[in-house]
Amino acid sequence: MPITTLYAVPLAALYIYLSFRVIAHRRAAQVEIGDGADRELLRRMRVHANCAEYLPVALVMMGLAESVGAPALVLHGIGAALLTGRLLHAYALSQTPHILPLRVLGMVLTFTAIGIGAATGLLYAVQQLA
Repeated sequence: MPITTLYAVPLAALYIYLSFRVIAHRRAAQVEIGDGADRELLRRMRVHANCAEYLPVALVMMGLAESVGAPALVLHGIGAALLTGRLLHAYALSQTPHILPLRVLGMVLTFTAIGIGAATGLLYAVQQLA
């Protein structure tokens, strides 16, 4: 699955970056577990958690679509939407105050990638079964 891999690698780098942001602030605030009522730590934790919540299902849908023969152009569209969406969402939610229009756009792109990945995978899987 070379196309899915092409997008999964920078998304994995984003996930690691967001993880390190949480760790760095956790150390600076001397909070071992939870958020310690530190609003900045909570914000960083939610940015990271949101990525962890949506990224796996999106990459699975994209990978499954690729595995059943979805066209490269569609897969690149899914990957570009997902990568752009996750970057926009992480940036927007990391700002104080967060940038709502970019946060919303990031989620719209993420949901679009998941939806198109699922629909494309289903379409090509059904075609192969027929």
